Amino acid sequence: MKNKSFYPWVVVALLWGVALLNYMDRQMLSTMRDAMQMDITELQEGKYFGYLMAIFLWIYGLMSPISGFIADRLNRKWLIVGSLFVWSSVTYLMGVATTFTQVFWLRALMGVSEALYLPAGLALIADYHEGRSRSLAVGLHMTGLYTGQAIGGFGATVAAASSWHTTFHWFGIIGIAYAVVLMIFLRDIRRSPELLKSNPTDTPRQGNVFKALVKNGAFWVILLYFAASSLPGWATKNWLPTLFASNLDMGMDKAGPLATITIAVSSFLGVLIGGTLSDRWVRRNLRGRVYTSAIGLGLTIPSLYLLGFGHTVVALAGAGMIFGIGFGMFDTNNMPILCQFVSARHRATAYGVMNMVGVFAGAAITNVLGSWSDNNNLGLGFAMLSVVIALVVVAQLVFLRPKTDNMV
Repeated sequence: MKNKSFYPWVVVALLWGVALLNYMDRQMLSTMRDAMQMDITELQEGKYFGYLMAIFLWIYGLMSPISGFIADRLNRKWLIVGSLFVWSSVTYLMGVATTFTQVFWLRALMGVSEALYLPAGLALIADYHEGRSRSLAVGLHMTGLYTGQAIGGFGATVAAASSWHTTFHWFGIIGIAYAVVLMIFLRDIRRSPELLKSNPTDTPRQGNVFKALVKNGAFWVILLYFAASSLPGWATKNWLPTLFASNLDMGMDKAGPLATITIAVSSFLGVLIGGTLSDRWVRRNLRGRVYTSAIGLGLTIPSLYLLGFGHTVVALAGAGMIFGIGFGMFDTNNMPILCQFVSARHRATAYGVMNMVGVFAGAAITNVLGSWSDNNNLGLGFAMLSVVIALVVVAQLVFLRPKTDNMV
């Protein structure tokens, strides 16, 4: 099957399932606070819930560059399979936990295992898809993340029907079973020895890779706007259900699915729009991917303000839809833009570094919004993020000027 012309799309389909499980397992905790706090009393305070969400992000971020470097050197199939198996096992064990300390350390271990996936998965897709299909392929894969985020939003609903223990058990079992499916059908792409080295005459040392990235000025610009856009990205993942519940005076069992489904569905539309537009635009103008990404980020600016101050279902759902479309257009073009400025030898490592700074930004905003939530200022925090995005859109348009669509 690996040699069939359609196999690159099989890879996207297989990794779509992994992406779904990746975000589903991490996201459902954000909606299950009410159910869990009956047994784990520390979660009744917003700051402890913020600690629980943030430890995942800090560990995930620290591991991301290491994970990217590993993915550039080792068989990506087995890295992905192993990562999925471990984090699914952790999800299962979350249902056994009885104390905050146990949940805290399991969440940290999930950060380690989940960090191994995304750089490897996106680099594998970029290798299989070049030129005309790259943005769309990456974008379709990213819809797996959005779908997982949406399904994770039903964590509170499932927990209400059974228990939060049972919910974690079954979500974990599903992931373990899917790891077996990947063992059978997923194949890595063969990379030449030259691509496994920092340059054709050097041995593949981590220092050589990071030195090349540090000297790449465009990469610093990409890091800047990726980190800044991660602030609202992670804010919506971790706090949007709480914001909906607060602003709409709605129970979390309803607010969770409403918030996550709104973002997931609209992000799916944004990916289709952004992926198709970018792949076509770049044929006429090498900045087409940059322009598409900037348009997407531009759409998030008014939506963040409305999310912060809206108090009706129409206002919040509408703002969520606009945000999701814009963020989808941005998200689908991150790896393709990276491919315009960073060599194929360093892509997974580069994305790992991007993931690290993005996640650290997400961890910081998660902690800040946790404190603001306790002071009833969560909406104001969302609205203020629109200013940050406006600044980085300008930087993106001024400084990113690619000379090729695929650096080798």
